[in-house]
Amino acid sequence: MNGRVAIPPAQLLRSRISRVCVAIAASSPEEMIQKAYEAARENPFLEFRLDYLAKPADVIPKIKKFLYELGEVTAIATCRRAPNGGKFKGSIHAEIEILSKAIEAGCDLIDIEIETAEEMKATELAKIRSLGAALIISYHDFKTTGNLDKVFDRIERFRPDYMKVVSTATCLADNVKMIRFLERTGDRANMIGICMGEQGLISRVLGVRAGSVFTFASASPGEETGPGQISARTLREIYRVDEVSPATRVYGVVGNPVTHSLSPLIHNLAFRRETVNAVFLALQATDMADLLTLVEAIPLHGLAVTMPFKSDILKHLANTDDLSGKIGACNTVVRALEGKLYGFNTDVAAIVRPLERRLPVRGARVLVIGAGGAARAAVFGLKDRGADVTIVNRTPEAAQKLARQAKAKAIKYEQLAKASFDVILNATPIGMRGHKQQSWLKPEQLNARLVFDMVYNPIETPLLRMAREKGLPVITGVEMFVQQGARQFEIWTGKPAPEEEMLRAVVHALRQRGATGEDEAGHSPVAGVMGPAKRLASAVAKPESAVAARPVKVVAKAAKAEPVKNAVVSQAPVKAAAERNGHGGTQVAAKAEKTIAKTTPVAKAKPVTSSQKTAEPTVKAKAVTTAKQPVKPVAKAKPVKAAANTVKKAVVATKPVKPAARAAKPAGRAVKQVKSSSKAKAKSGAKNAKAAPKGSQKRK
Repeated sequence: MNGRVAIPPAQLLRSRISRVCVAIAASSPEEMIQKAYEAARENPFLEFRLDYLAKPADVIPKIKKFLYELGEVTAIATCRRAPNGGKFKGSIHAEIEILSKAIEAGCDLIDIEIETAEEMKATELAKIRSLGAALIISYHDFKTTGNLDKVFDRIERFRPDYMKVVSTATCLADNVKMIRFLERTGDRANMIGICMGEQGLISRVLGVRAGSVFTFASASPGEETGPGQISARTLREIYRVDEVSPATRVYGVVGNPVTHSLSPLIHNLAFRRETVNAVFLALQATDMADLLTLVEAIPLHGLAVTMPFKSDILKHLANTDDLSGKIGACNTVVRALEGKLYGFNTDVAAIVRPLERRLPVRGARVLVIGAGGAARAAVFGLKDRGADVTIVNRTPEAAQKLARQAKAKAIKYEQLAKASFDVILNATPIGMRGHKQQSWLKPEQLNARLVFDMVYNPIETPLLRMAREKGLPVITGVEMFVQQGARQFEIWTGKPAPEEEMLRAVVHALRQRGATGEDEAGHSPVAGVMGPAKRLASAVAKPESAVAARPVKVVAKAAKAEPVKNAVVSQAPVKAAAERNGHGGTQVAAKAEKTIAKTTPVAKAKPVTSSQKTAEPTVKAKAVTTAKQPVKPVAKAKPVKAAANTVKKAVVATKPVKPAARAAKPAGRAVKQVKSSSKAKAKSGAKNAKAAPKGSQKRK
């Protein structure tokens, strides 16, 4: 006797199934059932890919026993034939016979591809439907995303219980096609819509809010049954697919490639930690037009921009901060309420802040290795802080050109052994995991008090290992990566970023990827990442003598000296966010509004009068700004152990609420400031203008 109840109608079945169906594929019946038991602990909705087995019929008795024991599991049986993208090499008759046995074993749904349905006789299709399982008729296009409406009409004539349309995304815009298709047809049928491929992630996460009944996932990484498929745990824990709704804001990291980016990990963690209804996706764009289509159609509320789009995106922005213009690159974009895009550069803050926590940047002699985009951010940011910057590059002409542009110095590689610096900063990919060159400098050229490597994978780069062997303090690329992400989070949300959690998540992920290990002395390189920052006491102190942790009060001053601008586009008042977050979000938001309200994308900021400072806290148009006067914290800071905790508390300690809240208005005001100031500039030629104000069910 089968312990399972009769198969319910399609609509009742729909009310019971979850948003994620886990595909179970294996090479043997025993392995398939073992994986099913493991997956069912967290996911009660499974698909048995019978076509992956050499003899699919051999697993049917085991499936029957499995479903009898786990009555709460809802199961789909699929035996897709090889001509239609599956692995089953038998005939249509053999496929239908296996699916019929799967129904008798207790499977709730069966998946038949449209090509098979079209070749079956009407009586054959009616016979298998009479067995009681819900029928899914599926279509798969492994090359492109074509006319989906024609596919719908092709399937609809069979009147299946569920219609599954799967295409391949060759660009980000194909996800828009799928989402619009689901929105049009979701009320007419029980739809399942997905785009395969690396660029189809958007449809896998957002399709469920557009009308797809559920989406598919793998049991674990490496067990994918379709191109671009991700694991169920990733869908649920990182992308929070069960919570995605029409009200969920969408952000993403755009670049090519971005498949292995850790940005979705840290930003989705931050959204969850700070209870922000948002999701962050990896967006692998083919070109700028493809990206802009997605930004407008989804819409996207913010972007983390990586190569090769950091420079190309500038001309599509309504405004940027000054440093983005000087550097010629923008890594953070925020979308205002009316749809315009504004740009910021948090790379500079991520470089300067870790240094400020360890030594005075003004007057510090810094050697920057490289002359590319990352090096430009470092050079201009450090020069803006008053550092004495020298540039070295494999191509001396590139170093000299950047030095002229930034009013810095250039040095030849051969001269490094005789030169000394306070900081050596690597702004090249040298040392990155998989990069063909792992080192460039020699030990005798590391004449510095501190070594900073912007490469974060691996955590312990050859350069940092060399520095440690010489007893030099180091700053890892992980710290910079988390810092730039934290500043982006604050720009988008107005809330202080949970830096410690973000840092731990990155370190854990890199450990899992095998990016860390033990050095020859048996020390884990991660220890230096998680520990408190060490303050280099003075210019004459030996590098290895800097062992005393910097007092929290001093750290707070450094953190406040570089407030991050927040594009005030949140629908919720910034003042409310400030009250929930120790006022830190208000200060960030107020300063960002003034940055957005500048009249030109690249322009020198007009000095702010003292009266303006009193009325509204104003920021110069820079990605990173040094406060000339220290700000008294709201509450007395307490010492903390983790470096990230220290910074986190420093961000929270800000100005009193009232002045900042007065400056932090909704994005509408910031946009009007742009418009009105632009008109004023056209009439009077003024550089700045005043802004106008505005307002399972378990079976029995």
